[in-house]
Amino acid sequence: MRKTLHSLLTALALTAASLGYTEPASASRLKELADVEGFRENPLVGYGIVVGLQGTGDNSSDAATRQSLARLMNHLGVQVEPDQIKAKNVAAVIVTGQLPAFSKPGAKIDVTVSSLGSAKSLQGGTLISTPLKGADKKTYAVAQGSLSLGGFAVSGKSGSGTTKNHPTVGKIPSGGVLERAAPGTMPKGKVVLLLREADFTTATRTAKAINARMGSKMAAVRDAGTVEVKITPTWNKRVSSLVATIESVEVVPDTPARIVVDERTGTVVVGAHVTISEVAIAHGGITVRVSERRNVSQPNAGILGGGKGKTKTTPETEVEVEEGEGELHLIEDAANVGDVAAALNSLGVKPRDLAAIFQALQAAGALRAEIKFL
Repeated sequence: MRKTLHSLLTALALTAASLGYTEPASASRLKELADVEGFRENPLVGYGIVVGLQGTGDNSSDAATRQSLARLMNHLGVQVEPDQIKAKNVAAVIVTGQLPAFSKPGAKIDVTVSSLGSAKSLQGGTLISTPLKGADKKTYAVAQGSLSLGGFAVSGKSGSGTTKNHPTVGKIPSGGVLERAAPGTMPKGKVVLLLREADFTTATRTAKAINARMGSKMAAVRDAGTVEVKITPTWNKRVSSLVATIESVEVVPDTPARIVVDERTGTVVVGAHVTISEVAIAHGGITVRVSERRNVSQPNAGILGGGKGKTKTTPETEVEVEEGEGELHLIEDAANVGDVAAALNSLGVKPRDLAAIFQALQAAGALRAEIKFL
């Protein structure tokens, strides 16, 4: 099997093509396929100040930063007015984190710190104690610590510089300490499973697998995304064990025939159930090359010109256009993802061209799959 040209059709496609068939999807634990209703993370957010920056903080004209720093200093016993603050090593930030279900006071969570103002970089900064609140406006955690950045920003006095990744966003591992227990209660009467991808086939298989594991008809399908499991008298005092048992049940999820296209990176992923009916495809692109160069001339030079000529540069632009052959290729029925990969490889197309080809195939009724653009 030839490798794709400058493309990624997924390891699944290449493996299936080399073997000549598509293997059935493997079973997954329900822990990876569904969530238990009531067992979820809660977002936390707070407004804070980062100090210790090396001149890369907010501009001294940012009123919000000056007021926040003045309020902090007044709280610490230093009386100062916002107009008196001209520091450039301070930045206003938004701090976010996730409150795990059933977490208790004293537990630590990771927090993300993002610049809110005009700061160029948060590298080397320290977050001052920041309360993190939930949707109910109650404080659940307090964050503080030194930032860890995966990038940097360097600039010179003339204004030129270089930047890597996102220097205005950083993380503080275990930087948040919980002050309040997370809201949540154990299920009563029934355990409700919420499928992460709603599908009637997967929901039906889930209910059957749970009933087979439990030895009784405890599970029933409510809709495409919900499966209910009754808590029988045997499990009334062992709900935690029941949830753990349900999470370990293995189910083969049903995946739709889908093609995912990310035009920004040129990535194309073809699902296992994608098929193509017999169709003829003509594919040819136009390549335009534009090159520009400058010629040096000196008019009226030498003795005849009196030696008064001035050297000038004149631009010269050259444009070349190449058009592909665009031959008509016959693609036979592709019964599995391996055949689809082999058929498209025979055209020698690039990943960015695949998006247009898939859309044309779908419009012609030859592609039996859903196309999803990221």
